[in-house]
Amino acid sequence: MPQPNDHRLFAVILGTNEIASAIGIQLMRIGYCVVLSHDPDPPVIRRKMAFHDALYTDTAQLEEFVAERVDDGVQVYQALARPPQIMVTWLGLLDLLPVRHIDLLIDARLQKRRVTPDLRRLARLTIGLGPGFSSNFNCDVAVETRPGKIGLVKDTRWTDDADGVASSLGEVGAERFVYSQVSGRWHTPIEIGTRVFRDLVLGHLSGVPVLAPRDGILRGIARDGSEVPAGVKLLEIDPRGRDAQWTGTDQRGRTIANATTAAVRLHTARRTTHRNPA
Repeated sequence: MPQPNDHRLFAVILGTNEIASAIGIQLMRIGYCVVLSHDPDPPVIRRKMAFHDALYTDTAQLEEFVAERVDDGVQVYQALARPPQIMVTWLGLLDLLPVRHIDLLIDARLQKRRVTPDLRRLARLTIGLGPGFSSNFNCDVAVETRPGKIGLVKDTRWTDDADGVASSLGEVGAERFVYSQVSGRWHTPIEIGTRVFRDLVLGHLSGVPVLAPRDGILRGIARDGSEVPAGVKLLEIDPRGRDAQWTGTDQRGRTIANATTAAVRLHTARRTTHRNPA
């Protein structure tokens, strides 16, 4: 006899960053039970704009939504019998596949430097976000995430490669970030939302001091104690003064989330049409 767990729409999102979190909110609104699966590369820096810190604090709130940490597949399966919710976990995709068939699998890690895996056949619908995806190679649907081009890729082309050009925030580009020069353990006593000034020491990477690149509000910073690889973003300064934002979902996250849910609706509509032709 079918169990309640078998009827709940089940989505797995790879990544716990602000993009994955914005998508999780949208999916929960349309009836999905959502699990965000942590990946350490790249580290999450915009942590007040994401559910990421639930991994360490059991719960995390983003806008009016609260995500809970789950530690094993049994907890995930039990959650599928309850109303839609968002969960955050250390479990990887291989741990989540045995829980139950996955209706929707989204790679939202935005890993610019890695070869993306072939997600097809791991879920009823698979979506790849950002560089390294093509619906003819490693996912069912590819979504472009570059500024000015965000949206569904309607043919089998690859999404754009990362070009190393940071999007602008208050007319400031890459200069608002600090990147890790080496791999190592990161330590910082500074909280997100703090006003900082150019050349203030914000933390130490493998014992080497890391300085603020400019004045502004600390919009994001890797969590204290994190092991970070070389060449990734450690922190971000918002230069916009009173218009600075470091909590909640932002416009880019919502736009990518809207494009992703539009792709889900389009695919669902097509599948329904194929099942019930006129």
